[in-house]
Amino acid sequence: MSYRLCISAIALSATTFVAGCTSLPSSGPASEQVEQQAALKVVNTRSASRKRPGVDYALVDITASVLANVSQATTPTLQGSFGNRRGGAPNLPLGVGDIISVTVFESQSGGLFIPADAGSRSGNFVTMPNQTIDQSGRISIPYAGRIRVAGRTTSAVQEELQRLLANRAIEPQVVISKVVSRSAQVAVLGDVNNPAKVELTEAGDRILDVISQAGGLSTPRLETYVTLQRGPRTATVLYDYLINTPAENIFMVPGDTVIVNRERRTFLAFGASGQNGRIDFEDADLTLGEALGKAGGLLDNRADPEQVLLYRVVDRDFLRQLHVDVSRYPVERIPVVFRANLRDPSAMFMIQKFPMQDKDIVYITNSKATELIKFLDVVNSVSSTASGVSTDVVKTRDAVKDL
Repeated sequence: MSYRLCISAIALSATTFVAGCTSLPSSGPASEQVEQQAALKVVNTRSASRKRPGVDYALVDITASVLANVSQATTPTLQGSFGNRRGGAPNLPLGVGDIISVTVFESQSGGLFIPADAGSRSGNFVTMPNQTIDQSGRISIPYAGRIRVAGRTTSAVQEELQRLLANRAIEPQVVISKVVSRSAQVAVLGDVNNPAKVELTEAGDRILDVISQAGGLSTPRLETYVTLQRGPRTATVLYDYLINTPAENIFMVPGDTVIVNRERRTFLAFGASGQNGRIDFEDADLTLGEALGKAGGLLDNRADPEQVLLYRVVDRDFLRQLHVDVSRYPVERIPVVFRANLRDPSAMFMIQKFPMQDKDIVYITNSKATELIKFLDVVNSVSSTASGVSTDVVKTRDAVKDL
C-alpha cells in the first residue's frame, strides 16, 4: 500500500481512533471519559464499560424530577435550622453580668425600710444600690439574704423577695429593673459598619434588627452572606434572600453570633464556550442558562450540545431523593456531574430553572467532529514532507467541517 493510501485509510478511520485517543490537545475530559468513569449514573442509558476514576462521582442527567429536587436543595434556611418562634419573642431572663436596680415599697412609714419620721420623704419606697449579678447568679438584699436570680424572670424574683420580707416590712412590694443587660446580647461581626454587641429587648429583636443596629452592611448585598451561630448549630443564607423572605428574619436569642461576610459568588467556565475562566454571578438567582450566556454560549464549530456538564458537590440526601443507593459513599458530600442535553428542546426550559451555586464548574465538551479535525491536523503535520499528502488531508478535514 502506498504512503498516500495509508494516510487516506487513517483519515477514514479517524473517528474510531479519536474516540479512544487521549493525546490530542483538549481543554478538559471527553464526554466518553466523563460517562465511563462515573461511580454511579442517574441517566437514561448506561455505558457497558467503565474505568475506575480517581474520585468517585455520580453522573446525573438534568430532568424534570432532578430539577424539582435540586431547586429545593440549593437554598439553606435559618427558619429550617433554628425555627421561627411563632409564639413570639423569646423570654429574656436575668443572667450573670446583668446590672439590676431593686426598689422596695412599704404601705406606710415605720416599717423596715421607711422610718417613722419619713413624713418629709417624696415617697414610701427605698431604692438600693445597683447590683451586678455575680458568677454564682445571685444578688444580696438586706434582711432577705443572697437570692439566686440568674435564669429567672424579674416577676419571679420580685415575688420571692416580697415573700421573704413580708414578716419584717409593712406590706412590701418589690420592683426590679434592668439597668444593663449583659447576658441578653448578640454579637454582630464582619462586614458591617459598626461591629458590636447588641443588647436584646423584651420586645424581640430579629436578625435584620441587630444588623441594622450594627450600622448595616458595608458590602454589596448580592455578594454578602449572613451566618447565624447558635450553640453548636450554624446556618448561612444570602443577605438578598434574607430580606426577600420574611420567614427567614427570625428572632435572636441571647448568646447568638451573627457573622456578615462578603464572598464573591463565581463559577468557572471551561471547554467549548465563548469565554473561559472565572465569572461573577452579578445576580441573586443565576440559572444554568444564564451562566451559559455569561460564558459566551456554546461555540458552533467546537461544542457538543449533548454534553453540557456542571460539576458540583451535593449532600447525599439529594441523591437519596432521586432513589439512588449512596451506600458506597462514606462521606456526606458527594461529587456530582449534572449533564444537560441541549439538543433536546425541553432542556432549554430546564436550564432556565436550574439554579447555579457558588463555585460551580461548567464544562462544555468538544464534539466528535472537532476531535476528528484535530486528528487530521496531526496527520497533516507529520506527513507534510510527502508530496500531495497534506493536500489530501486538508481536503478531508474541510469535508468534515462542512458536515
